[in-house]
Amino acid sequence: MTARDTLPAEINAALRWPLFLTRLGMGAEVVVRAFWPLWSVLFVVLAFLMLGVQDFLPLEAVWAILGVSFGAALWALVRGIRRFAWPSYTAALARLDATLPGNPILAALDNQAIGADDPASLAVWNAHQARMAARLKDAKAVEPDLRVSRADPFALRYVAVLAFLVAAVFGSVLRVQTVAAMGPTGSDLASGPTWEGWLEPPHYTGLPSIYLNDIREARLETPEGSRVTLRFYGEVGALSVSETISGRVSPTATPEDLVAASISTAQEFTIAQSGQLEIDGPGGRIWEIVATPDRAPEVTRDGEIEVSYDGEAQIPFVAKDDYAVRDGMARITLALDDVDRRYGLRIDPEPRATIELPLPMPIAGDRSEFTETVIDNFSEHPWANLPVTISLSVTDEADQIGESMADVIALPGRRFFDPMASAIIDQRRALLWNRENAADIALLMRAVSHRPDDVFRSSTDFLRLRTIMRRIEALAQVSMTDDQQAEIAQAMWDLALRFEEGDLEDALERLQRAQDRLSEAMRNGASDQEIAELMQELREATDDYLRQLSRQAQQEQQNNPDQEMTQNQNTMEMSQNDLQEMMDRIQELMEEGRMAEAQEALEQLRQMMENMQVTQGQGQQGQSPGEQAMEGLAETLREQQDLSDQAFRDLQEQFNPGQQGQQGQQGQQPGQQQGQGEGQQQGQGQQPGQQPGQGQGEGQGQNGQGQSLEENLADRQRSLRQELDRQSQNLPGTGTEAGDAAREALDRAEGAMEGAEEALRDNDLAGAIDNQSEAMEALREGMRNLGEAMAEQQQQGQGQQGMADGADPGQQRDPLGRNVGSNGQIGSNESLLQGEDVYRRARELLDEIRRRSGEGERPEEELEYLERLLDRF
Repeated sequence: MTARDTLPAEINAALRWPLFLTRLGMGAEVVVRAFWPLWSVLFVVLAFLMLGVQDFLPLEAVWAILGVSFGAALWALVRGIRRFAWPSYTAALARLDATLPGNPILAALDNQAIGADDPASLAVWNAHQARMAARLKDAKAVEPDLRVSRADPFALRYVAVLAFLVAAVFGSVLRVQTVAAMGPTGSDLASGPTWEGWLEPPHYTGLPSIYLNDIREARLETPEGSRVTLRFYGEVGALSVSETISGRVSPTATPEDLVAASISTAQEFTIAQSGQLEIDGPGGRIWEIVATPDRAPEVTRDGEIEVSYDGEAQIPFVAKDDYAVRDGMARITLALDDVDRRYGLRIDPEPRATIELPLPMPIAGDRSEFTETVIDNFSEHPWANLPVTISLSVTDEADQIGESMADVIALPGRRFFDPMASAIIDQRRALLWNRENAADIALLMRAVSHRPDDVFRSSTDFLRLRTIMRRIEALAQVSMTDDQQAEIAQAMWDLALRFEEGDLEDALERLQRAQDRLSEAMRNGASDQEIAELMQELREATDDYLRQLSRQAQQEQQNNPDQEMTQNQNTMEMSQNDLQEMMDRIQELMEEGRMAEAQEALEQLRQMMENMQVTQGQGQQGQSPGEQAMEGLAETLREQQDLSDQAFRDLQEQFNPGQQGQQGQQGQQPGQQQGQGEGQQQGQGQQPGQQPGQGQGEGQGQNGQGQSLEENLADRQRSLRQELDRQSQNLPGTGTEAGDAAREALDRAEGAMEGAEEALRDNDLAGAIDNQSEAMEALREGMRNLGEAMAEQQQQGQGQQGMADGADPGQQRDPLGRNVGSNGQIGSNESLLQGEDVYRRARELLDEIRRRSGEGERPEEELEYLERLLDRF
């Protein structure tokens, strides 16, 4: 084959535009690779001048840098010219042909060398040429390769571009003119001198910066602390500044110093006072600057302090500032002069640190004026319910502090209505007031616990009190350390809570205690918040009592399925809604101060609850497996309580021989007292040779087999443990979270029972009582978890209604007191919350959200969720 000199016309027309673009791209490659050092040097020099670096360097250094830059630019220009060569047409044709499959351009330039006279050979050649021409129709311009990484391995060109971009954003082209003023002919510049100025308020004000060149007004207001920046361009000395707003002029400055400072090409100062700012020279300005002072922030308490039943205090406050409050602090100190210095407070208190609480700030939004609430619980603090001085302080961004007036208040804390709990809390406060009160505290605690059977409901409570009392007596003889004082105080607090909250055996006792505590609170003038908390406790106790009555009715129906409940013709039907309305009425009377009427209504409620019966729905047939398991665990708990009480009485007999025969009879169960005469109950002690506890009756004192009392108790404990193991194996609700938690709690109870059995066999009654207490706690936890598992599995509500003496039972109702249709479905539109309960509950929920949002240790996701809730509601 031979080559042609030119392409055919039709092919040349098809390749004209792709070939042009390819050649242009190749030219761009040559320019970039030849002149990249030149534009890199130019970008660096422009960035240097636009940023005004020359204004801060000596004149000699500026000219030296410019000279080096000029030499580098000249070298880069010469290098680029020497390497520059515009690509030829042939080179562009070869580049384009290399990107096409089969080199169709080269094929189009070829001629058939042999076989031109052979028709077959000529046909093959024409077919080949047609195929190559078809490929040329898809020809596209070749993308240029502008990479110069081989020539610039350190990417200096990108550094130059970055510097130029920074100068373009933060610098000014006008600053390049200052270079001309540095030369010998700078005064002859036609452009003349010029200036630029900026005024930047403090960042915390949120105000924008001001470009002084655009301000034509003579009066300008700005906050104190604003920063003024001036730049002079052109002939040095043609422009000068005079001002009285910064106070920067030194009293010892000479006239020469003042002149030099006024004509400096770059000036920055802070506005400290009102005054005048003048730029003297061509295009100069004059402003009357009014410096607005930053006022100190203010904070005050907003309304009364609210205290919940458990002692959580909510202290509302209002803070404001002309810009923004940064943070705040609440400080609480003991108001010693206002303390009633009697009893355990008569001696001087031990020094304690001031209580400091950070004030919660708005998570988002404006901080110039806002209302927030400090939420904390001071119930366990030694100053709880004592006079204290509280003061609030806030700080703004300028570090100015604003303080509220100090108020003397009673430090909010939990109030205890149970007499024994109140006595323990009083002695705890005396111990924390000064540890020198230890001896008196032990004496008073021994006095209030002199007759334990009349005071303590559980042997465990008495043992805990006695342990605390003996430790205080021991430490009263030596120096009590801070850790020992804190440990005893915590033990006393836990015991007081146990007395206050109660460890009641059944729902009725809890209900009666809730009624008694509410009555006691009314007599003692409790606050509205405390009354609301006690009313809530009464409602919960009532619900528990109704559930207990329901289970009892189911058990009776199971034992006697053919026996119907007999009812007096003068009966009155009461639903859950009726009880709710009655309790709402009691709370309303108390909030209105009509305590006598509230007491009367509470007494009526008490009588009705004592006479309460529960009727079951028509579809109820016996107990479910869960209810049977609950009844069995309740019976196990009662037997464990009886066993613990017996061990407690035996322990008393060991420490006080003969005392049990005089007082222990009062604590026996009715079944243990039968067959004994009155004289035996009042004074008969132990006979010689009897085992401890034999004077309590034949059924317990003698077992007929020669066993010791401890072995007898151990056998009973083993039987009880085996029964619990059987109940655990048949426990329903397996597979649910609550059911698994119930099984785990019962396993712990079984382990504690085993420990109690071993302690009883070792004659360690105190250790056995501790293990029995742990077993009872685990049993209660297991019963609670089992109840939750049953609630999760329950598919439909069980009808129940309360009945007290009054009228015939009416239509069936569900556990919430709503009407139930014939098919067992709820057919009532009655609401669950009525009256003020809706608003009170909403307020409680909102306060709880605010409290949690102020706890900075919570996860970020939770805080964001709480913030969204507060923004919405």
